[in-house]
Amino acid sequence: MRPVVGADLELLAALNDAAVPNVNALGLDGLAPLVERSELALTVEDCGVPAALLVAFAPGADYASENYAWFSVHQPPSLYVDRIVVGEALRGRGIGAALYESVFDHATGLGLGLVTCEVNLDPPNPRSLAFHERLGFTQVGTQRTTGGTVEVALLARATST
Repeated sequence: MRPVVGADLELLAALNDAAVPNVNALGLDGLAPLVERSELALTVEDCGVPAALLVAFAPGADYASENYAWFSVHQPPSLYVDRIVVGEALRGRGIGAALYESVFDHATGLGLGLVTCEVNLDPPNPRSLAFHERLGFTQVGTQRTTGGTVEVALLARATST
């Protein structure tokens, strides 16, 4: 596990876009500024190739996400995980949980007691919802985004459980 660097972005943009509809498509032009503005952007390599992505934002970030805005209004300050994508070859190997452990540690280091994220309910993403529940996330709300075409479960977990 390591921070994302510029040379990773093309491969990570393709990884992200292959995970649609579980995450929204960004392409390279969308991912690069997202990573640049983020508080935390991590990747995990598989055979020397970036094969996982996590991007998180701290309170007060310049980020126009409907979900980030909801948490900013309705929850205590948190480290917001905008996206986590683990390539198929790495799934089931604890990579997602390890990425989240880094998020919990980073949030604690920032003095934040909460980590937040969202998971699609419509279109459904039951695998991600079950994963987040196993990590101790609980649902604190729902909302429709993307012009009403997507419904998300808004999730939160204390940094120490």
